[in-house]
Parts: sequence; structure tokens; C-alpha cells
Amino acid sequence: MKLLFLALVLAVPVPSVAFGQEIHGKHCLHGCPLGGNPTDDLIVREMHILRANNTTKLADWVAYRVTEDTIGRSQRRTWRADPLLEDHERLEPDDYRGANAALRVHRGHQAPLASFSGTEYWAKTNYLSNITPQRSELNQGPWMRLESAVRTLAQTQEVDAVYVQTGPLFERPMPLLPNADKAHMVPSGYWKIVAVPDRQTISVAAFLMEQDTPRNADFCEYETNVVEIEVRAQLTFFHNHRAEFSSLGSEIGC
Repeated sequence: MKLLFLALVLAVPVPSVAFGQEIHGKHCLHGCPLGGNPTDDLIVREMHILRANNTTKLADWVAYRVTEDTIGRSQRRTWRADPLLEDHERLEPDDYRGANAALRVHRGHQAPLASFSGTEYWAKTNYLSNITPQRSELNQGPWMRLESAVRTLAQTQEVDAVYVQTGPLFERPMPLLPNADKAHMVPSGYWKIVAVPDRQTISVAAFLMEQDTPRNADFCEYETNVVEIEVRAQLTFFHNHRAEFSSLGSEIGC
């Protein structure tokens, strides 16, 4: 596993970190997700952290922390290949050419642009390491409304920060980007875990949505639990948390 720290301008090579070692940072509540291929890259930025998968060319997971201060006015979507990844490890803007017409997919942020438009680092959410090919109906429908609900929650007086972990699922074959010149994969679905700490407990809401989720769907209908996401994504969450979880459903609108 190679650690790439943009915020600290520091790179730690593979031998210095054992596979499975716990990773901590302000973006991850009680530790970042465990699991994945040890040859993949962990990229830590000022507003999010992600594990970039060399096979799928997408992030296995992205973790971020939303506060009232990080939210701002909408900003431009200027797509760029991730400068911290090698050419063979990443997708580039041309790889998405014609994807909307052929597959009805958008460039879907995992760490949302709107959640960080109040910071000077918003443009880095447009790096393609933070992007996946996401169906338009999902991207502009229930997924967008779930992200909006997270921002609304972060702006309430009772909450200091909302912690989110999100990522793709690859549970069935999906059509590939028609003009991509590298081996890659397109997700069959997505998961998102929203958490708010409160002393001895963590309030959690977890969601699973397929790529073909309808535009008018209520995201609350896709609420699940952390264990199901762990099984299907083959990851472990909150591994340093020893207390009980409580439900965040009502606070997020479910």
C-alpha cells in the first residue's frame, strides 16, 4: 500500500506500512475503512481521503467530513486526471467522452463538490480519482438528495460535523466507458454511510442503491445497515469503535 499525502506533500513507500495497518485522519471517524488490495494507493487530501483501485481505476472508498463552514456556493466542474496517480493507474477526461450518450452516465462525485465549495480546496473534488460513472437518474435523483440531506444536517446547531464514507459496488457486469483506452470497471451500485459522533455513541445511517435506481426514488427506501455494506463491499468500518450505534435516520430525514 502506498500512501500519498497531498496536504502534507509527503509520500510513504509501500514497505513502511504493513497491509491492514490502521489509518487515521480527520476525515475518518474511528479509523478509515479496512480492506482492499495492498498494491492500491491511499490518497489523503485536505477535504477527503480515498483508496484508489488500480484495477477498477476508481476509488474503493472515499471518506470526508462535512461542516457548516465547508459548504458554499456552487463551483465549476473542471475535470482533471489525478496528478498523484501514474498514467496506468488512473482515468483521464477523454475516457469519459461519449459516456453520457452511450450509457446515460454522469461523472459522479464521491466526495461532493457542493459539500466543499466553501473551502479553497473545492477544485480537488473534480479529480477523476473522486469520480465514478454514475447513472444520470441516480446522480440527479436520490443520490443528490441524500448528499443534500447530509449538508442540511451539517448546518444544524446540534451537529459539529458529519462524517461520510462512500464507494461503489461491482456485483454484476456493467457496460464499459465507450472511449476509455485503459482497462477499468463501471459500478453496479453504490453505498454510503453517514455518521455523527455523540460522546459514547455514534449515530449512523447507511444506504445502498443500484445504478438503475429511479430518479424520483426516496433515498430513505434504500436505508440498510453497516454490516450489510461491510459484507457486500468487503470492507470494515469504525473498527476502533467499541460502543453501541444509534440510528441517525430521523435526523437525516428518514
